[in-house]
Amino acid sequence: MKVELIAYTPDPEATAAAAARLCYSAQGAADLKQGLSREEITKLINKLISMGHLSPMEHVSFTFAIEGVSRALSHQLVRHRIASYSQKSQRYVDENNFAYIMPPSIAAEPEAAKIFKQMMADLQEAYRRLSQMVPREDARYILPNAAETKLVCTMNVRSLYNFFRMRCCRRAQWEIRELAQRMREEVRAVAPALFALAGPSCESEGICWEGDFSCGRAREVRSRG
Repeated sequence: MKVELIAYTPDPEATAAAAARLCYSAQGAADLKQGLSREEITKLINKLISMGHLSPMEHVSFTFAIEGVSRALSHQLVRHRIASYSQKSQRYVDENNFAYIMPPSIAAEPEAAKIFKQMMADLQEAYRRLSQMVPREDARYILPNAAETKLVCTMNVRSLYNFFRMRCCRRAQWEIRELAQRMREEVRAVAPALFALAGPSCESEGICWEGDFSCGRAREVRSRG
């Protein structure tokens, strides 16, 4: 898996702080970033997050290039609808000898890995044969969820908070959890104050909403506090 932050709103924390100031200031929009020190920006960001006042964060967005992930992952990712996506097309891109993602649980079992690899080889051959008989857009119907895909994804900070809350959770599916963790590392590197508390509720609040399915991490966090 490869995740790269390729674009984001310039000076993201100052932009979010300026948007918040507009709600309570008579100043013009162009003047709102003036006179704000880095310490004041961080203090205001922390206050907004503690209050749950996240609408100013919607003015800040981050764009990621994502490679080496499966279609099974992308099907989960697009459920986060307040975002923009561009994905490699299986209609226009030739998928002969398509790459695929093998889950670690299968890779750890030699017999399971053998079955998986053979099935991928069979599907690759079937796709090649079908592509010679019917349009590629129809041959793609036999491509598996394991098929590798690439995409570009853009989310604003508020959407990323929701994404990290759900997908950094230990109960999230392993592949999208890894993606979420890597995306969080990328944004924390450029906007640490904005994303200091981004993640599952057990990390930030010591609360878990999974009920009987809880992994117990929230109790661990509360016991440390």
